Amino acid sequence: MAVSEGEPGTGESGSGADGGQLHEREAEIRSAGRAVEALIRGADGGLGELLLYTGAAGLGKTAVLTEVRRRAGGAGCTVLFARGGERQRHDPFHVVRQLVQPVLAALPDEERSWVFGPWEDIVGPAVGLLPPGGQLDPQGVRDGLDFVLTRLVQRRPPLALIVDDLHWADPESLGWLAGFALRARELPALLVLACRDEFPDDALALQRGLVERADRRHELRPLQPASVAHLVRAALGEQAQDAFCRHVWAVTAGNPYETCALLREVLDQRLDPVEESTGQLRELAANARGMTLRHWVDKLGPVALRFAWAASMLGTDIRPDLAAVICAQGPQTAAESVRELRRHRVLTGAPDGRLEFVHPLIATSIYQSMPPATRTGMHGVAAVESENAGLGLLAASRHLLETLPDGDGETVAKLRQAAREHLAIGAPEAAQRCLRRAISEPPDDEDRAVVLYELGCSALLTDPATTVNQLRLALADPYGLGPDLRVDATFRLAQALAHSNRLGEAAAVCAEEAVRTPPGPGRLRLQVAHFMFAAFRSEEEDGPGRSRRLARFDRTLGTIGLAFSDTGTGAYGGEGDDGPGVFEDDGLAHAVAVLRCWDLTLRGADREEAIALAESALPHGRLPHSLGWTNTTWGFELPGILGISYLYADRVDRAEELFTEAVRAYEIAGWSGGHLGFAYLLTGMLRFRCGDLAAAEDYLRRALHIAERIGPGIPLHWDAVGALAETLAARGRLAEALELARRHAFGPPYPTVMVLPDAPTLYGRLLLARGDTQGSATTLAAAGAALDARGWRNTVWAPWLAHLARALAPDQPDRARDLAAEAVRRARESGTHSAIGSALRLSAAVHDRPHAAELLTQAVQHLERSPARYEHALALVDLGEALAPAPAARTALTQGLELATRCHADGLATRARTLLHPGAAG
Repeated sequence: MAVSEGEPGTGESGSGADGGQLHEREAEIRSAGRAVEALIRGADGGLGELLLYTGAAGLGKTAVLTEVRRRAGGAGCTVLFARGGERQRHDPFHVVRQLVQPVLAALPDEERSWVFGPWEDIVGPAVGLLPPGGQLDPQGVRDGLDFVLTRLVQRRPPLALIVDDLHWADPESLGWLAGFALRARELPALLVLACRDEFPDDALALQRGLVERADRRHELRPLQPASVAHLVRAALGEQAQDAFCRHVWAVTAGNPYETCALLREVLDQRLDPVEESTGQLRELAANARGMTLRHWVDKLGPVALRFAWAASMLGTDIRPDLAAVICAQGPQTAAESVRELRRHRVLTGAPDGRLEFVHPLIATSIYQSMPPATRTGMHGVAAVESENAGLGLLAASRHLLETLPDGDGETVAKLRQAAREHLAIGAPEAAQRCLRRAISEPPDDEDRAVVLYELGCSALLTDPATTVNQLRLALADPYGLGPDLRVDATFRLAQALAHSNRLGEAAAVCAEEAVRTPPGPGRLRLQVAHFMFAAFRSEEEDGPGRSRRLARFDRTLGTIGLAFSDTGTGAYGGEGDDGPGVFEDDGLAHAVAVLRCWDLTLRGADREEAIALAESALPHGRLPHSLGWTNTTWGFELPGILGISYLYADRVDRAEELFTEAVRAYEIAGWSGGHLGFAYLLTGMLRFRCGDLAAAEDYLRRALHIAERIGPGIPLHWDAVGALAETLAARGRLAEALELARRHAFGPPYPTVMVLPDAPTLYGRLLLARGDTQGSATTLAAAGAALDARGWRNTVWAPWLAHLARALAPDQPDRARDLAAEAVRRARESGTHSAIGSALRLSAAVHDRPHAAELLTQAVQHLERSPARYEHALALVDLGEALAPAPAARTALTQGLELATRCHADGLATRARTLLHPGAAG
């Protein structure tokens, strides 16, 4: 930090206000000047930069940033500024609101609408321009902020985004800034950040990331003796002796803020700046540094100090009228307090008429000087008065968190409502803080389980472990949950377990609770959930038995449905609290139809039967509300497996409708985490199946990016890596596919949740592709044994038979042909052209050329009637090679080359050209 000459105590924030000179900060200022000049030169498309200033408290970071703001504004930049606040570290998007709210609010309506684009309902609540709505995905809010800032830069270039005291930034703002710092490199935007090395433990990774990305980093150092002497003489006069100046430097260690604080004490004590006075400097410096309650009372008096206490609780957003109400001072007394605090360089005026502390260290000292009982009481008053001032529960809740538990039901109600509002701006961690505080209040006995349930649900998208723990507590609470809420809590608990790769526990939880639940819609929902989670397990002791039980359950449900239809009452013949009936409310019949369709799909059963079930789950050809992509009744898994069932049955039209709707629904809702990643995965699988390999790769990379952002090892991560590896191999980039699998540890041990495509089968195929036929055969044989035991015989999802045949062909040709024939037989059972064509193509690889040509001819006939264009291209090229040198070979190869090119199957296209022109180079 540097400090300017002029009034002693200017400190960090006073630099530039009086036009004074900054000492020993020339390099930092020059660096900022060059960054601003580069920004102006590249405003039409130049790359952005990240400029970072670090250093201990009082070294002049704020003074440097003040100069950067002045230069950027003077150069014509759009300047966004914010400051982290020690008291507002847990105020979600506090820094973001400071940055963007003023400029967005000032835009004309039409321009603001353009800047927000489709993200207004998602970003608006977070930046304080719209009231909170429904629960938002935190990643969606961050993505929306990226969009809005990008649009703002396009509208008002160039942009300088400046944040002081970043170490006090709220986690939501810090998380967004860390990501936007990467995106800003592509924009005419300069990011300037200043911080101490005092980040909380959970933000250290974000801090390291920002430090690593900084284009220019400056660590501010203490001042040298000559600069301190200059400050001493500027404050005390040229008569200050060298020994005195040197001693000031020694006791302050060259810290500019502490130097100015000490000089104020010297002036107050009327101490002569001579060598004989140096013995008193250390004690004066300790007083200035300590700033105890006694210090502030003596300095300010009790009335002004009480106003300062109220201001310190408001952080960086000090409204004089609100501070006056909190400290119970009338307008005249409050005005006098403000004048006194400004005179003593405690507070200063902000451009918008509000107040701010001259230095953050003063704010910290003032706050910490409050007696604990006074501090707690004033926070309670601040919570009430923040609401009364129209700031809402989002602002009031941070004060409620600082009050002592008192068993107050109204406090519990406010904290629960604040939690809902935090969720509605994409801040689940803040919601959890409110709910934990509500539990400690504590709530009434009959409400405790409900608060635990709300706490568990608040963490579902971000912290499944917390969800599991809190929902188990809610379910075990002696006062318990109501019947409907208990069923929902069980389902959410199972979801959290499933998302944590604990499918067995998820299925068991639903089954056990179903036994305890009285007959009715709740029990039926839990039974269906049990079947759903069991169906997603990669291993199961009695898969065929579960299939039979599911079919039997479906028949039973149909009987209940007839009773419901005949009586016109509830699902069990009676009206009551369950509303109009289970089939309308929870879509049980549709959910069971989807599960039975999926079961038939995995078993490789006749596609017509599977499609009939799928169609029954789509009244009027559309997803029912209960199965909607953003509906929380069942989650995204059911519409997902419905679409995959259509995909494997060659009904890509239906699959495309569903997957397009998924992407659109999640983008509109701002669900940019795992939900959108799953939608991208499904769309990538669809594009692969249809032979658009370039588009498939793009979507699958998006899915993988989201999975990596969430964390390794989650089901989406396995799915995305497997599907992308398969796509890269199909494009002829086998080495890249193998490296991807190696880098992401795609191999045993496999997750407990099934992977799309089947993980052991794909791993065996990768081993075969790199030449490990023995390892491939062992892996594929084991995969096949496990799948057969479950009755899963789908040759598209898990084509282990045909690839095992290829692995065994060199040493066991007869067995290889038997396996290939079995693969074709199973594919024919499904009646799906793409499955039959693929199985025939792979079977040809283990036969001699004449028989291979016959099989490939059949394969082409099936595949040309399917949407599987890449498989069709493969079969054509294989057929051309098998027919050579017959004239028909050229026709097949030419068609295969044309189709491979359209599919972006570059390796296959190269192979086709080589076969067509064997003497040509390349």
